[in-house]
Amino acid sequence: MPVLGPLSFTLEVPSLDEGVRFYTDAGLQVVRETKIAKFRCGSQQRDSIVLIESGRRKTFHHLALRASELDVIAAHVPAAGGKVIPSPAGFEERGLWVEDPFGIVYNLVDLPADNEAEARSPFAINAPGRIVRTRRPAVLPAHTYAPVRPEKLGHVVLFTPDVMTSVRFVVEALGMGLADHAQDFVAFTCAVKNSDHHVVAFAKSPGIGFHHASFQLHDPDEVGRGGNELLSKAGRGGWGFGRHTVGSNYFYYVQDPWGSWIEYYSDMDYIDDHAQWTPTNYGPSDGMANWAPQVPDDFIRNYEVESESA
Repeated sequence: MPVLGPLSFTLEVPSLDEGVRFYTDAGLQVVRETKIAKFRCGSQQRDSIVLIESGRRKTFHHLALRASELDVIAAHVPAAGGKVIPSPAGFEERGLWVEDPFGIVYNLVDLPADNEAEARSPFAINAPGRIVRTRRPAVLPAHTYAPVRPEKLGHVVLFTPDVMTSVRFVVEALGMGLADHAQDFVAFTCAVKNSDHHVVAFAKSPGIGFHHASFQLHDPDEVGRGGNELLSKAGRGGWGFGRHTVGSNYFYYVQDPWGSWIEYYSDMDYIDDHAQWTPTNYGPSDGMANWAPQVPDDFIRNYEVESESA
């Protein structure tokens, strides 16, 4: 089972200052160098985001995934339409670097799993016929809560000109599984064992690019509260509070300085064994959300290949 989960994503961005402000406002910890900033979730000892200041339009650089059996992956890459490549300039030769048929770059690295997150009380509600909370309120005054801090990077969604071709590559070359899809405009792939519903997803676009990264919070309250707070600081687009049909997670999206997005999520479906999971082909509406506010007009615009006025 080669791909085991997400590690990090790397973007080239026009301004490091903008990126540092946005992702620290989102609750991530930063280590900044002259032209590079690295961000991590507070409970982890590795980076989840790397930003490289280029002075040019934001561009997706690569996605790093935790994987095993790198020799098996390398052997399957050519038959799946991709190629094994040297490490890009400025990056260490760790693991395996591969490119899919459209130029999406993956870095596969054999690393041990992260430590298990500290268990906290699950989100529970008083429902008809099932009372779980008595003699106390469910929430405290809003001002008493600390800013949200993401637990982990859960998944990354990438743009591609052909969704199912990109899916075939990660399935056939990287050993992932198709979780679900919505026609040919969005698809979701997972690790085949012990995986969130999706680790890498693809959305249709005229070219490749970065759509969003999703970070896990503890519960729906944190998703709503954190999304509102980040939106007020970022001052761009937002979509939420809502719940996806595909993956079942609660969500709140906030637009970054370059037109792509960060997602806060909680309560994602979990696929312990892909062989026991049946993928569903959803309609376009359920491919977006089960319930939510109206989708922003530019939610699926790829600003890496499309202009602001498109």
